[in-house]
Amino acid sequence: MTRPSRPTGSPRSQHGLTDIGARLPGATARAAFRRRLLAWFERSGRQFAWRREGTSLYRLIVTEALLQLTRAETVDAFYRQFFRRFPSWASLAEVSEEELGEHLKPIGLWRRRAESLRRLATEMTQRRGRFPQNRLEIETLPGVGQYVANAIVMFAHGGHEPLLDSGAARVLERHFGPRTRADIRYDPYLQRLAKLIVQSRKAPRLNWALLDLAATVCRIRAPLCAECPLSLTCVDYAARRVAPAAVAGSAERGDGERRRFAQRQQQRGRSSGAEDVPPE
Repeated sequence: MTRPSRPTGSPRSQHGLTDIGARLPGATARAAFRRRLLAWFERSGRQFAWRREGTSLYRLIVTEALLQLTRAETVDAFYRQFFRRFPSWASLAEVSEEELGEHLKPIGLWRRRAESLRRLATEMTQRRGRFPQNRLEIETLPGVGQYVANAIVMFAHGGHEPLLDSGAARVLERHFGPRTRADIRYDPYLQRLAKLIVQSRKAPRLNWALLDLAATVCRIRAPLCAECPLSLTCVDYAARRVAPAAVAGSAERGDGERRRFAQRQQQRGRSSGAEDVPPE
């Protein structure tokens, strides 16, 4: 007896993809979000040395690697001195890890950074400064995770990729709705949302705008919603306006609720074999 063929993908995975699609904003909403965000960035965006026109690809990628788990102002304070000492991939590759670590001490995590940067510099020196074209090959480069790989695709090849850290994730989740996994790298809704938002020839500026809004307006505690260019369409802001008595401390409480929700979902994910990896 011939068995009927099974549909591709499990019902559970198909249902999950459908749910994600239903939660994502449409083209009109995305365009309005980009327009308001970029207009705010032109007026209020932060000014950093690596954002200047003509910054070399080497400086852009090394800076993005240094910005992980470090405040942008901290990196900016030692940016010029660092790149005067290390003007190229070759200069980074030639120095010892110990000496490189001494130069990286002002921004912290210096042992880890020195090792990964020197390994990447050695590889890039052998490649004569040329990054691979293929995304999978980019991800095999030493010290390159999802965030830096996205930066390479965007700055080296003109791709439209998100620079998704906890701050950018906070802006997107408050505005459009929360993720369900604790690790932002493996949440399919948040990854898809971030990718859609930066589908623009102005992808670098959109990414910087998200990061700046998170740092200066959409803060972890006491967000400045009255100053936010996105408040009129923000899900989180609308929820707080409905319950004015809960406004005091609601930002901190809301973020705590989202974290607890993500932790519950993470536990469910573990029981079903979902991947759970600590952030980079």
